[in-house]
Amino acid sequence: MQGVQLRRRSKRFRLNSDINITNLMDVMMVLLVVFMVAAPLMTSGIALDLPKVGGKNLTGEDTSINISVDKEGYYYIGKTEVPADKIVDKVKAIRAENDEVTITISGDQGAEYGRVIGLMALLKEAGFEKVGLKTEPKANRKK
Repeated sequence: MQGVQLRRRSKRFRLNSDINITNLMDVMMVLLVVFMVAAPLMTSGIALDLPKVGGKNLTGEDTSINISVDKEGYYYIGKTEVPADKIVDKVKAIRAENDEVTITISGDQGAEYGRVIGLMALLKEAGFEKVGLKTEPKANRKK
């Protein structure tokens, strides 16, 4: 008799084995929004006043190292200041990890021309052929 009662109870009170993922989806959406907002902020370097020129933006699949020259003439890779005599060694170490790396030099408008071109010459002498200068596009004028 007790066996029959246990079977009846188990039919009435079955456990729900479904997984409710609504809360998980809410958390994932919040994380997605946070990363979408934070990602552009993570790629910033030092503040520079880049020259404004015409032309099109470069696009490519290659990775690029951005070396900045501020108006005082100091060199930076990202936000880290690198002495002039160590810049080639630092870039060579980065290049050892990826052969196809390109180098972009961001020179502040107030930076000495010789510092920017001198850096470019140093890199060319060290064997880096893909070296470019970064600028900002001119504002379009209404005619």
